[in-house]
Amino acid sequence: MKARTESRKRVQAKSAAIRKRRPATGRSVGARETAMPVIILVKPQLGENIGFAARAMANFELTDLRLVAPRDGWPSDKARAAAAGAAAIVDRATVHENVADAIGDLNFVLASTARRRETVKAVFSPESAATELKRRQEQSERTGVLFGPEQSGLDNDTIALADAILTAPVNPALASLSLPQAVLLFSYEWLKARTAAPSLGRATSSDKAAAEGLALSRTRPARRAELLGLFKHLEAELDRTGFLYPAEKRPSMVRAIRNMFHRMSATEQDVRTWRGIVASLSGRPPDGDQDLS
Repeated sequence: MKARTESRKRVQAKSAAIRKRRPATGRSVGARETAMPVIILVKPQLGENIGFAARAMANFELTDLRLVAPRDGWPSDKARAAAAGAAAIVDRATVHENVADAIGDLNFVLASTARRRETVKAVFSPESAATELKRRQEQSERTGVLFGPEQSGLDNDTIALADAILTAPVNPALASLSLPQAVLLFSYEWLKARTAAPSLGRATSSDKAAAEGLALSRTRPARRAELLGLFKHLEAELDRTGFLYPAEKRPSMVRAIRNMFHRMSATEQDVRTWRGIVASLSGRPPDGDQDLS
């Protein structure tokens, strides 16, 4: 028990040191890495698969790896060995206790899953997902892709935290991909989209008057942490008023409400407005967050 506690402290200290070394706003290489999609492995089971996933990332110029509660702990010698030439990605990987912490600074998140389940979300193929993330990168948004545990994949509650679903057109008789395969498939499409020549007549980043998409003059896309704060605030009031009833239906109701907000592509100002609405209707501003203008 003592050894496990000491190991956990070392992991936390290493993750904090890595985050401290990363520039909040950077240029050249640092800025380029910040804009790249983040690969997030949720509860990965085998160190070898983490290493193989890191190697797939390196093959296609992705560098930001985050781990949520790896089953066998961290650091992992097996992951480092399997990564081969991509050991640096393993060394720089950050470890998070839960998905909310891992995606808090991101503006747009995809959940990789072979099953649609009952979730009402936009669905992207690897190719279209890469194109969408490239578009968002050009708008200075931070993006990420969630990949689930090898045995079970992402659960419904985790998928509900994402904006959309990423799924590959595979053989229905064998629809599941291994974790490294799934990461490699997306990473390949990402590099292909990133290096594709721009189409004729496409607006450049300096031609903002002609650029297509949502015009964000005085706001920006909401980060996951801001949306999760809204969800916590709203769901607390819905619990208090008895809306999320009966108890056995609460999880599916919460997921449906969250998915409605994800489909809005909410801005930071949208979140503040919604929190102001909830506070006004309930007469109870959220603790520690009085500024809702």
